[in-house]
Amino acid sequence: MATSRPRIIPGSAQLIQAGAVALGPVLASQPVEVTVRLRAAPGAAPPDPAASADARPGARRYLSREQFAAARGAGDDDIARVQRFAEACGLTVLGSDRAQRRVALSGSAAQMRLAFGAELQQYQSPDGGYRGRTGELSVPAELDGVVEGVFGLDERPLATPKLRRLRQDGAADQPSHHAYTPPQLALLYNFPQQLDGSGQCIGLIELGGGVRRRDLRACFDALGLPVPRIRSISVDHARNCPGALAGADAEVMLDIEVAGGLAPGALLAVYYAPNTERGFLDAVSAAVHDTVHRPSVISISWGAPESAWTGQAMTACEQVFADAAAMGVTILCAAGDGGSSDGVADGGEHVDFPASAPHALACGGTRMVLDAGGAATETVWNDGAGGATGGGYSRHFARPAYQALPASAPLATPGRGVPDVAGVADPGSGYRIRVNGQDQVFGGTSAVAPLWAGLLALINQRLGCPVGFLQPLLYGSLRGKGVTRDVINGNNGAHHAGPGWDACTGWGCPDGKKLLKALLD
Repeated sequence: MATSRPRIIPGSAQLIQAGAVALGPVLASQPVEVTVRLRAAPGAAPPDPAASADARPGARRYLSREQFAAARGAGDDDIARVQRFAEACGLTVLGSDRAQRRVALSGSAAQMRLAFGAELQQYQSPDGGYRGRTGELSVPAELDGVVEGVFGLDERPLATPKLRRLRQDGAADQPSHHAYTPPQLALLYNFPQQLDGSGQCIGLIELGGGVRRRDLRACFDALGLPVPRIRSISVDHARNCPGALAGADAEVMLDIEVAGGLAPGALLAVYYAPNTERGFLDAVSAAVHDTVHRPSVISISWGAPESAWTGQAMTACEQVFADAAAMGVTILCAAGDGGSSDGVADGGEHVDFPASAPHALACGGTRMVLDAGGAATETVWNDGAGGATGGGYSRHFARPAYQALPASAPLATPGRGVPDVAGVADPGSGYRIRVNGQDQVFGGTSAVAPLWAGLLALINQRLGCPVGFLQPLLYGSLRGKGVTRDVINGNNGAHHAGPGWDACTGWGCPDGKKLLKALLD
């Protein structure tokens, strides 16, 4: 099998990372692990439209994780094909997972080059050294169409946490007059009361950093809440490791403290993975298909411009998010903190992935100001100095059916519009968080994803069934029902807020009680 004519894997082309310099080939003996992503089994059951219908959650039909694996996982014959190919190439099969459609392999760099046509180089970038590649990957003709992606050959650091810390060392960054705890935001956003998320699990994807128990105790003692139950899940050898990556601890703590502060009765399953395409894909796959913890809501606060990812990675992750919709799992993603350019210095417009995936609920950001009576007014977050909510139109994903006629989007724009919803993200009206022994104020759309995750955990508790894929409802029958508070002022660079949906704050910020009532009616 290994000697048949190679076929290119669509979307596998990889470019040199900006600012990186090739230092030379990696050692032929260097150990490498990869994830091989497979197609769904031939003849697998098609997606059930009822799981993504514009219907109340109680009227939808979801698959259990076990049912999904049997009906729509990888085929046993395809897994066996990849295993035989691996053995013929001298690679070791580390394991396989039908539901996740993956086979994990290990071998030397020389063996991986022969198996997948990958020329591996050592690179040095401003962020450090890494093993990488350029060009396309291939598989033998017998695996053409069977293998949809190969991940792990390139280990460049990819995503960044979408958070911003309030500095106190300059006129433009004076301490906020309004910094909020999660319970305070629950009141401002009218979250339903007498609910704590009991019986629910919130999944958190983390690509670095970790938590210290003493920080958690200090934070939740100050809030008058119990420390949430937390389970740490290792993916691809990563683990809870506070202090290992600058800034990552703050992201992990922000996610835990916001989600746990809003839904203190929920279990928090934290999936730690390497900050690579393989690590990200394996983490979201592990969370979506987790038959032990079974998260009903998954929050992702890490991302990068679409231009930083390979096509195979974006396509594979969106497929996993679609799997989540079939099982009633809601995926929430930060929309980015770099405005309409997403921080890319090419003069163009960009959106952040994974927020741009059609089955991800993309979470944009606002600036909140309270008047003398305590009423909140929100505008688009844009500090004029590089910090602004992400938003715009995807270059990779076509406009999904639920977004056929967003109120203010030009019909000439064919891409998926980002974001869908919003919440406070400006560090100038940010979140009080405990990290590394200090109380600090953070913002960024990183905080908005766990904010919405906490709300949906409460709603799932009350409904007795998962909300699941929310967009068809937001853009459909819930439109105009007041379940979100429209944000009509401000811009993120190229895009301006206005009545209805816009590419700055989507449909706006949550009104929790109204959203729950609308889903119950």
